[in-house]
Amino acid sequence: MKSKLLASLLVAVATLSGLSLLRAAEVGPRVVKIRAGADNALKFDVASITAAPGESLKVVLTNASTFPKNVMGHNWILLAKGTDPVAFANAGAPEADNGHIPAKMKDKVLASIGILGPNETGEATFTAPTEPGEYPFLCTFPAHCQIGMKGVLVVKK
Repeated sequence: MKSKLLASLLVAVATLSGLSLLRAAEVGPRVVKIRAGADNALKFDVASITAAPGESLKVVLTNASTFPKNVMGHNWILLAKGTDPVAFANAGAPEADNGHIPAKMKDKVLASIGILGPNETGEATFTAPTEPGEYPFLCTFPAHCQIGMKGVLVVKK
């Protein structure tokens, strides 16, 4: 009798666990909404994102600027840990055809959203790195990062 009860209990737990996993899969990545250039300022309204190692994230970027894309476009680039965002932005400034992403440093990009014009929205879905640490993100449109349009993804357990 006890073994039948135990077996029934184990089946119930396994079934509930399976449903929990299915529900988690249905939920999808955690969404982080970021506005760039609100009030035509050269900054993101979110300067820090915290994530667990391997967490699924979707960054949704909206360009809140009122200036034309060729004057005040904004993008969002997540870089590998240890990459200098200002050096990356400086190297990408002359590479408009590449979205101001320097070809020689392309391997440093973990996730990206292309350059957006006013009121445009873009998104990037990615898995946070498994190694804890700080991963810089920035806008590579010329001079934006240097003025302060950057932030950090903090991966911690």
